[in-house]
Amino acid sequence: MKVLLVNGSPRVAGCTYTALSEVAGELRKNGVDTEIFHIGTQPVRGCAACRRCVELGKCVFEDDICNEMSERMAAADGIVIGSPVYFSGPNGALCALLDRVFFSTGRRFQHKPAAAVVSCRRGGASASFDRLNKYFTILQMPVASSQYWNAVHGNTPDEARRDLEGMQIMRTLGRNMAWLLKSVAAGEGPIPADEKRVTTNFIGEK
Repeated sequence: MKVLLVNGSPRVAGCTYTALSEVAGELRKNGVDTEIFHIGTQPVRGCAACRRCVELGKCVFEDDICNEMSERMAAADGIVIGSPVYFSGPNGALCALLDRVFFSTGRRFQHKPAAAVVSCRRGGASASFDRLNKYFTILQMPVASSQYWNAVHGNTPDEARRDLEGMQIMRTLGRNMAWLLKSVAAGEGPIPADEKRVTTNFIGEK
């Protein structure tokens, strides 16, 4: 089993990475392989609403990391998305990628366990955490939880590590994600069958 942890910060080894590393360490202690994938600092596109992904099975744009990220997420057994908090929301570049990843290839993640992690100096953690979880809950992805909302506080990696409750939350999340993955792998019950999809625009038939 393997969990992909997405570092959605422009800083390769900042506070978000520190939080994800704590989760990853606990996953490895519980026999789960991990990989931290950094989204980097190169420009990324927003969704152009062209819907070519419906035909292609991937995003039409190949000049950023969107499709690579999709493939890595699809190959993993579990996903953890981490982001710093900017103006009470996740990093905009990360959200631009996630919008395209989940719209173009999201069906490949259905029923895959997932979790969100956020890092902030002081406030905005719960709003950012909520935003990231919405990507999972629209695709029937079981969400791994912890003993509190998955956030660490601090302005530097050292300060984040000194957030003892935050670090404990990350370790608890790692253990719970490992437990959830093993429970799914045990196959105690079949994956629920989907009904035929109904989509409306809140407008009923005449």
